[in-house]
Amino acid sequence: MPGTLLAGRPGNLTSEQEAKLKELWIATLRVFGVALLTDETNESDNVEEADRRSRAETNGSEKKKKRTGLFGKKHKHDDVDGAVIDSSVNSNDKWGQTKDFQNVIANQSPEDLRKAFWSMVKHDNPDGLLLRFLRARKWDVQNALIMMVATLHWRLQEMHVDDDIMSKGEGGALEETKSSNASLRKDGEDFLVQARMGKSYIHGTDKEGRPMCFVRVRLHRKGEQSEPSLERYTVFVIETARLMLAPPVDTAVIVFDMTGFSMANMDYTPVKFIIKVFEANYPESLGVVLVHNSPWIFHEVGIWNIIKGWLDPVVASKVHFTRNVEELEAFVERNHIPKELGGGDPWQYEFVEPKLGENDLMKDESTKQQLLTERAELVKDFEKTTQEWIKGSQAVQQKRPELAERLRSGYWQLDPYLRARSLYDRTGIMGKGGKIDHYGNFNLSSEPTTTTQDDPLPAQQGSKDLD
Repeated sequence: MPGTLLAGRPGNLTSEQEAKLKELWIATLRVFGVALLTDETNESDNVEEADRRSRAETNGSEKKKKRTGLFGKKHKHDDVDGAVIDSSVNSNDKWGQTKDFQNVIANQSPEDLRKAFWSMVKHDNPDGLLLRFLRARKWDVQNALIMMVATLHWRLQEMHVDDDIMSKGEGGALEETKSSNASLRKDGEDFLVQARMGKSYIHGTDKEGRPMCFVRVRLHRKGEQSEPSLERYTVFVIETARLMLAPPVDTAVIVFDMTGFSMANMDYTPVKFIIKVFEANYPESLGVVLVHNSPWIFHEVGIWNIIKGWLDPVVASKVHFTRNVEELEAFVERNHIPKELGGGDPWQYEFVEPKLGENDLMKDESTKQQLLTERAELVKDFEKTTQEWIKGSQAVQQKRPELAERLRSGYWQLDPYLRARSLYDRTGIMGKGGKIDHYGNFNLSSEPTTTTQDDPLPAQQGSKDLD
């Protein structure tokens, strides 16, 4: 039911789960090089004692696992650098994240990792973010830490999520289409053609209040866009959808619209990328996956069996096949199902082109730095308060949620200075202060230039993009 606070989330933790969260915070702060609080006499490390207490609470009769460096007494980054990760703890390392973790610890500075973490937090509750990794790794703290640090590396060094994809956005792609560099120009064109045709888009919510991302598979043709541009656009849509999540809703819905699918649309490479991203880098973000109106060929020639074999069993269990609007209605109210899928929502996808000057606030370095400085102080306060909470202080029980809320609201003040405006900002779906309204009537400041799924694309794109 919408509004229900699910188990394992901030505000709904068992004592054992809270102890695991405290243990992960200790390990996380240690990796970030944050000096742990000590008592006035400096004779003992109170946070280390809390670490031992929290692990004692959760271990119970469990057989203790050997851990070196990560949870021992020393906590300088150099000590973690020499840590030997017990491979038996993470034997099912599907995406090679243990190796990524070890490389990151050896080569990345603690402060860079700390900054990457708080950049990833955005409007999220910091506890909520760590809890995603704990739930994904079945409350194993070491494996959750490995997954989280590997994700930071992926965001910071591999995909450049915040400093490139989201900071450039659609407006940056439009600028790239004017570049004299052929490769850069092609990247911009490939990114924009996907946005203009609405290959994937976010619209509406399901019965649980979760935002829905629709993927119109028939609009994809293998080789028409480069692999990097496909990956960039995929991450752009996922990260944008993430900004539409607000407690208690913390997952999204993907609807793969298979209407008109043929073998010309089948491309395993982006499918593998989507699976990897959700399983390794956006844990616990999928509520349900609906594969709608899939033709016989998708099943008879073994395509689904191949894809299912790549999926984690937990993810596979979230996949449901729907053949008509009545079956879709089990998940989505009929008046929230787009008309093109037989529902009662008359909305249709239209791409509003980036507007001149829409990202001018990103050039205001003075205000941006002021807001970043304020956020940095809030982060320090949250880290300090978290250590006091770990030690068992009752005085900070209310302060931490208040700080988390200040971080959330502060992010939305900072957002227009860091993130390029998107279609969803231009059309009023994403409003001031992070207010999300999928079904309102919006007043645009000017008459937009739009591209619908039925309109011809700009001259540099062929009509075959809409086949």
